Amino acid sequence: MTNDVVKLRQALHRNPELSGSEVETARRIVRFFKPLKPTEMIEGLGGHGLAVVFSGQEVGPTVLLRCELDALPIQEITPFSDRSWVEGVGHQCGHDGHMAIVAAVGVALARQRPKRGRVVLLFQPAEETGKGAAEVVKDDRFSMIAPDYAFALHNLPGYPLGQVLICDGAFSAASRGMAITLTGKTAHAAQPETGRSPARALCKIIQQFSSLPQDIDAAHEMAFVTVVGANLGEKAFGTAPGRAEVWATLRSETDDMMACLIAQAEAVVADAAKADGLEYRIDYDDIFGATVNASAAANIVRRCAGEVIQEIEQPFRWSEDFGRITATCKGAMFGLGAGEDTPDLHDPHYRFPDELIAIGADLFLRIIRQCLLEPSASW
Repeated sequence: MTNDVVKLRQALHRNPELSGSEVETARRIVRFFKPLKPTEMIEGLGGHGLAVVFSGQEVGPTVLLRCELDALPIQEITPFSDRSWVEGVGHQCGHDGHMAIVAAVGVALARQRPKRGRVVLLFQPAEETGKGAAEVVKDDRFSMIAPDYAFALHNLPGYPLGQVLICDGAFSAASRGMAITLTGKTAHAAQPETGRSPARALCKIIQQFSSLPQDIDAAHEMAFVTVVGANLGEKAFGTAPGRAEVWATLRSETDDMMACLIAQAEAVVADAAKADGLEYRIDYDDIFGATVNASAAANIVRRCAGEVIQEIEQPFRWSEDFGRITATCKGAMFGLGAGEDTPDLHDPHYRFPDELIAIGADLFLRIIRQCLLEPSASW
């Protein structure tokens, strides 16, 4: 790990940008890589994404490593000198560290380029909203990359520093935000019978959502609904409300179970609205498919991680859009322990440990070596 990579992480941390707005972050990465003279840099990929390509002289597989450009709308609370300079925005998920890990891989590749095949370092936009990977894959230039293998990591507080967590199949959950609007008819509070209040339907939806996962045959899969907010009327004591909103997050282990969960949740809304003569509308946002690991790719991670590997029995409940990329090739995502005492992801006190940069980069380089069959590489 070079000092320049640590300085890059600190600069990225001080200047976070939200999903879809990662203009300066991408430019900073371009400036870092230009002196390293990669084979190619594809800018503006799926938005503000960047693909840095290192090609070998011989034909071989293409290995893609993905990291994320975006930060979170969270106010950082730390005493460190490299804390965020942007009010209300911070890298409290460690994406600055993920970028630094992949940048360190780039430094090693510039020093000793692959003999065969290609390595693509993808700096992806808008992971936090679930839109970035989809836009990258949809970009016509992604077909120029066409990876045979794709890998990504996420740092995980609460686990020993450098421990690798992996599994076959679903690694992280599918999720989506559900926004429900109920519309009836406003009335005078003294004559509520002349209107159509959504109050009873709102309460019924909230109550039934809390028990919905128990009402479907989940086949032992993780599936649940979390009501995250609701709104009914106003502080107007003379008025019976005619409009209400409910916001919920649907979360499941697999995409098939998500389809079942959506159908059941929509049926609950339709029945509650019909019972009280209400109109309703359902919108979805922050849509993430399950991130599913191919066994062949997960086995490569296992071989390269060695004794620090730990198998997970259930997918993590948080969601990731890397599944959009693994759907195009053999891919795997793994967790990398960030320390047992490190504050949780999305915690205002969270800070990515710089010691993890060398650990993550070394593992990625072993994975590249395994995929490209270059046992003599001295990365």
